[in-house]
Amino acid sequence: MTRGEWRNLRIGLGFSSLWIVGLGVFTLYPVAASLFYSFCDYSILQRPVWAGMENFSTMLGDDVFWISLKNTLIFAGFSVPMGLAVSLSLALLLNHEVRGRAVYRTIFYLPSIVPIVASSMLWMWIFNGQYGVLNWVIGPLFRLWGDSPPAWLGDPAWSKPALILMSLWGVGNSTIIYLAGLQDVPKEYYESASIDGASSWQRLRYITIPMISPVIYFNLIMGIIGSLQVFTQVFVMTGGTDGAPARSTLFYALYLFSTAFYDLRMGYASAMAWVLFLLIAGLTWIATRAARRRIHYSG
Repeated sequence: MTRGEWRNLRIGLGFSSLWIVGLGVFTLYPVAASLFYSFCDYSILQRPVWAGMENFSTMLGDDVFWISLKNTLIFAGFSVPMGLAVSLSLALLLNHEVRGRAVYRTIFYLPSIVPIVASSMLWMWIFNGQYGVLNWVIGPLFRLWGDSPPAWLGDPAWSKPALILMSLWGVGNSTIIYLAGLQDVPKEYYESASIDGASSWQRLRYITIPMISPVIYFNLIMGIIGSLQVFTQVFVMTGGTDGAPARSTLFYALYLFSTAFYDLRMGYASAMAWVLFLLIAGLTWIATRAARRRIHYSG
């Protein structure tokens, strides 16, 4: 390098040094430490003791671990496709030229910027089995059939559907991303299809969805990552880490948090964290492979 290039390099490193230090201290070191601790018997209060694959072998026989994994996969299996469908439907509606469109867009986006703790408290009261607004609305329909409305968060059969329904509350971010993608679809395509007699469904299927397929793929990946790490709303709405009622809401991140900070089994929790990382990476790879031939990039 010339003297000027070395000077520019030193100046660049100087300006970015704080970010580099922060990345190393708060990201790279914790990741590397958690990988090391995953092979140790470590309780924070004592020095880590190398245990090899013991944490991972213990995980295979841990019934609570498998319950948490099953609950998380069920939640993700329903919340991700439903979230994609609802956010895309809202984006298609909000993309029409109607009076007050900006107001409608704002209204549907607002829930996604409400703090998750505040929205969880709100939904906790909505799902209240005795005084909740939801049961007050749908109660008459159940009573017509001689039945009572569900207890939602107090019933193991309805707790996960309640949380899945709540997850649709925050689709505003995905909706905005879909709207941005819809703005890039050339209007000439729709005009040509209309001249050829294509119906609304045919225009959606053969023009809109292929043109915004990269956006759908992005929202799918982000949905998978987010749904497998659900924690705050469950922790707030169920009042702890035991997954009440009857462990029906004991999700993976909740069990990991309880293991690390309640039971102080940091080594086992680190192993769980790396299993979760591998699970997310595997599902992302599968989604990428499955969608590779269905994603169309323009230009």
